[in-house]
Amino acid sequence: MTRWAADAAPGALGAPVGSGTARSWEQFFSQTDQAVFNTPDPERGSPEAMPAAFNHTIIPATDRVVSARFYRELLEAEQAPSWGPFTNLTLADGVLLQFAEPPVEIQSHHYAFLVDDEHFDRAYALLCERGIPHWADPQMKRPGETNTEHGGRGVYLLDPAGHGLELITRPYL
Repeated sequence: MTRWAADAAPGALGAPVGSGTARSWEQFFSQTDQAVFNTPDPERGSPEAMPAAFNHTIIPATDRVVSARFYRELLEAEQAPSWGPFTNLTLADGVLLQFAEPPVEIQSHHYAFLVDDEHFDRAYALLCERGIPHWADPQMKRPGETNTEHGGRGVYLLDPAGHGLELITRPYL
């Protein structure tokens, strides 16, 4: 199996190691058929053995404890063991949310969470009770509302660090 390296050639992201030529990811994928993705790799086992799953993300925070508490209450997440610079939570599906205070300016991110209708009702009640600004749309033009896009309900809000959060009751796809 071909190994890839970001530093294979100056300015050549994704050039195959030892190829002697630099190729972009677009060239690689346009020249590679689906068989590559469906062929078992003896070093990793078959693709059916373990599909890719989201495991964790680091959420930059101005105050990691405040942000973790906000997410814990809104998402009904469980506290997880924390270490080093991280305050950790786990979601029901085992995804780990790690909150950290980076020594740089925080860039806003978007995080969308799929919740069931009952959880949405509890979370929306919490937003209203606490006076947390929320919108029906990501452009923030419909304040104090929810939406009924994609066959379910949704709402947008900002977390304590300014990240855009979205709660939805139906997946987009």
